Amino acid sequence: MFTHIGNTRTRRRLAATSALIAALAVAVPASQADAQTFRWAFQGDLQSLDPHALNETFTLGFLGNVYEGLTAYDKDLNLIPALAESWENVGPTTWIFRLRKGVKFHNGNPFTAADVVMSWKRSLSEGSDMKAYGRKIKDIRIIDDYTIEIETPAPNPILPRDLVFLYIMDAEWAEANNTLEATNVKGGEEGNYANLNANGTGPFMVVERQPDVRTVLVRAPDYWREIEGNVERGVFTPIAQDATRVAALISGELDMAYPIPVQDWDRLEAAEGVRPLTGPEARTIFLGMDQARDELLYSNVKGRNPFKDRRVRLAFALAIDVEAIRDKIMRGASVPAGLMVAPQINGFNPELNDRWPYDPERAKALLAEAGYPDGFEITMDCPNNRYVNDEKICQAVAAMLAKIGVKVDLLAQPKSKYFAKVLAQNDYDTSFYLLGWTPGTFDSHNPIFNLMMCRDKETGAGLFNLGGYCNPRVDELGRLIESETDPEKRQAMIDEAFRIHKEDVGHIPLHQQPLSWGVRDGIALVQRPDNVLDLRYVRVLD
Repeated sequence: MFTHIGNTRTRRRLAATSALIAALAVAVPASQADAQTFRWAFQGDLQSLDPHALNETFTLGFLGNVYEGLTAYDKDLNLIPALAESWENVGPTTWIFRLRKGVKFHNGNPFTAADVVMSWKRSLSEGSDMKAYGRKIKDIRIIDDYTIEIETPAPNPILPRDLVFLYIMDAEWAEANNTLEATNVKGGEEGNYANLNANGTGPFMVVERQPDVRTVLVRAPDYWREIEGNVERGVFTPIAQDATRVAALISGELDMAYPIPVQDWDRLEAAEGVRPLTGPEARTIFLGMDQARDELLYSNVKGRNPFKDRRVRLAFALAIDVEAIRDKIMRGASVPAGLMVAPQINGFNPELNDRWPYDPERAKALLAEAGYPDGFEITMDCPNNRYVNDEKICQAVAAMLAKIGVKVDLLAQPKSKYFAKVLAQNDYDTSFYLLGWTPGTFDSHNPIFNLMMCRDKETGAGLFNLGGYCNPRVDELGRLIESETDPEKRQAMIDEAFRIHKEDVGHIPLHQQPLSWGVRDGIALVQRPDNVLDLRYVRVLD
């Protein structure tokens, strides 16, 4: 297959690839690799089997095959009933949800209203990363085993969308296994029973879990509804190295892999039996800066915080050549962004999507004006196995900032360590970072609430506002948008919030990354704009 092995590094890479492919072959014995076994890989592992541990699309998307919420998305991202058969907004802050009867958890326990209440309370526990969703609910009252009344803190016309990823656990199982509180993403609670074990109502059950090695799912025999797919067994393998992941797909050891580096799309087109599957993703990649602390944690500037000065934030925005990132790193496949939301998101206004121009000379002048004529040093936190070309993007940003005198010490880590470091559970331990966001509700209020509003532990606002950006008017607009039912008034408020945030340089949007999957011929599946793989829609055709 290979005609030339140029050096020791290349030989080692090929040996690692061969070893990984051999391991995959062992993981799926021939007797089980029938037409209904589906094998796929992602660049990192899911963080936990605990459905309340991490608000991350990949982890929640994977667990959506095992757990379910009261509501769900179908293959076209239409909102559909799930564990709730129907719902009704009976008052400004009151909803009635009628629960589905006859549903069982994988251990055979019946699903009832008590499970909803426990799961909601669990989402508010100290370690949970799902508080932003749980705090959209003020109280849940049980009317009977299959009817609940939900009270919200304020009118919320999109509450059913807020509940899609608030997965329901079995209260009896949670109590019996001492897992009534969520696994904390910062670490120290790896022994939480729900971290390595699962018991949902979804179409698949977990039968094997080896973190960072593989997770095996089998079809739940008593799943409550018919599904389009025919997968009986799913074998997931995290593969960090791009070359290894692509090689495993081309060799036939995988049925699907993602992300595929954009530079390998042509390679998949040319290879026999595989194809790239691409499209626009509704995820915005952006940079954030600590604007809350009086002194940055990771900088050579002492006694003050450069990012509290808008001129410094604007200098950073002007120093970053997003077009170059698109052309050289993303191979033309990304869409430069001026807003914190993608075009697919309700509330997106193309007239506001222009971004700050690339102007390093003005950036230097702004730094000098702010008192940093020679720049300064800063540490940048970056995941290296979460987004498409994430570490390469961070390296490019570091090189661009160097041109205006800012020396970046890049700390690129696997997402498990990255999220454990920078999230609220670890007190936002970052000074400068890269993050990506797909609104789970596909509505602009979601990023405004989570990323742009002032941090508020009571309401859950700003939970993922890692840099502590805070503008009182944006905060006020966020609260108004949540309860406004008039579409025109609501859009005007969304536009105002985004205008203020852009003028403040609250964050620096970079681009919407592309969906980049590789699929074996003979596999039919649905590529959702939120980058979620739903096994309900996967068919193995040969």
